[in-house]
Amino acid sequence: MGRASWEAEYSEYFALRAVPLRRLAYALCSDWHLSEDLVQGTFLKLYQHWPRIRADTVDAYARRVLVNSYLSRGRGLRGERIVAEVPDRPAAEVPVTDAVDLARAMATLTPKQRTLIALRFVEDVSVAETASLLGISEGTVKSQTFRATRTLRAYLGASTHSRE
Repeated sequence: MGRASWEAEYSEYFALRAVPLRRLAYALCSDWHLSEDLVQGTFLKLYQHWPRIRADTVDAYARRVLVNSYLSRGRGLRGERIVAEVPDRPAAEVPVTDAVDLARAMATLTPKQRTLIALRFVEDVSVAETASLLGISEGTVKSQTFRATRTLRAYLGASTHSRE
């Protein structure tokens, strides 16, 4: 396959999958700037390996690259935000209205749990695919997803009750 041919395929794939991958990245990290960085890094890696990637596995490969990038970047960064200047005093808590703050709820999860929730419920990836993608057993996917959803329910239930 000539370079022009695979670059055209790559460009078509980028056009089709950039937005869904950004959505997954945002579900993982709740930060549009970091999401953009993760997706750019993913597409760079895809471009570097494109001629060797099989068409039937490209989506799984792209998700794996994105998730691995997130998990490796996320170690030690949970809940941190980069700002231009350090404020003089802590920011006041903004009261939550009737809207459910899913981003805040997701922030209560570990990076691995966020990844499981995003893959299973945002991307609708099967248990088997998720296990393969993360290199863990299907039982681990099920138990960790259960724990993550239990944590989310507890947080969302507590925040709902605190507003009543």
